[in-house]
Amino acid sequence: MFPGADEYGVEVDVDADEVDRLLSVGPDDVEKPQSVSFSRNVFVPLTTACRYTCTYCTYYDVPGQATLMSLDEVRDVVRMGADAGCTEALFTFGDEPDDRYTEIHRQLDEWGYDDILDYLAAACEVALDEGLLPHSNPGDLTREQLADLAPLNASMGVMLETTADVDAHAGNRRKTPGQRLNTIRAAGEVGMPFTTGILVGIGESWRDRAESLLAIRDLHERYGHVQEVIVQNVVPNERSDFERPSIETMRRVVSMARAALPAEVSVQVPPNLSEAASLVDCGVDDLGGVSPVTDDYVNPDYAWPALQELADIADEAGVSLHERLPVYERFLPSEDSAVGTGDECEWLRGPIVERLRTDDVHGERLRSVARGDGPLSVPDQANRTQS
Repeated sequence: MFPGADEYGVEVDVDADEVDRLLSVGPDDVEKPQSVSFSRNVFVPLTTACRYTCTYCTYYDVPGQATLMSLDEVRDVVRMGADAGCTEALFTFGDEPDDRYTEIHRQLDEWGYDDILDYLAAACEVALDEGLLPHSNPGDLTREQLADLAPLNASMGVMLETTADVDAHAGNRRKTPGQRLNTIRAAGEVGMPFTTGILVGIGESWRDRAESLLAIRDLHERYGHVQEVIVQNVVPNERSDFERPSIETMRRVVSMARAALPAEVSVQVPPNLSEAASLVDCGVDDLGGVSPVTDDYVNPDYAWPALQELADIADEAGVSLHERLPVYERFLPSEDSAVGTGDECEWLRGPIVERLRTDDVHGERLRSVARGDGPLSVPDQANRTQS
């Protein structure tokens, strides 16, 4: 049983023989994908307050320094993203702030919101109004909290990171694998298309990596909700001197992920943190959300690649590149290019389906990306193809 799992009543089936099998997997044991995908997003760091104090994280600010975006600021950012052709509003912030962040709570109260999740819902409505599909990463949530947010999100996510108890999560406020597994399970219970992943290089062992991937697989096999698993290497930053894992390590871990996961679950690496072109043949078929207009506020020292650089990664790996929505094709309301016939579908709720079906320039952009016949993501790619 993983640390914290008993507290949340989480049971996952990790077979010891499967762990041993994964430990023997390498790049020669998996197939290279035919294409890689990415989502064009705008990054919205709603607040920098977080109840955790992970030693490798530069995102959170201490009490007194944490900030909170106003809805006017949110609207400006998402409108800029829509104008740039984005389809995804990526809402990221630290786990629900506790009473250490008195200024954040005071501001939310002054604006008329009960808590940060109530405020997130309002921000998602702004994004939908401006033509983007929200994808929220609000940290650990209960089933009830996920159910409240589900109508306003095309997909959501939280990184499992590891099922191990590592010093990187040390401190009075530390996350546990049980909390994260509970959130992934709860997302499955409410039917939310979900992104999760592992963090490589924070003190976990090879066996921990295998067990983490199999725990994700087990939860996905119950609910069918995991759309992608990120294999993210840790990087040095101002708060951490963790050594970046070698390319050999990453090739092996990515291969393990591809071998562990069902074919419908994508394996993703962040192209601003990883040598992505050297990992595609290990089973990487997605490069995640990349923004042409905003920074990676979680890893500010590591700039997003330009869209042309994504094409170069695909070219170097010998595969094609295509843009996708923040919610994967199999979760969309119909096979007819994301055009549903009702207010809801099995996975997406009314506001998301309505945004996909709306007869305006934003709805057409979303449907074009869903159909795969929207404007090419990389400038001048059509000319490059013809030349």
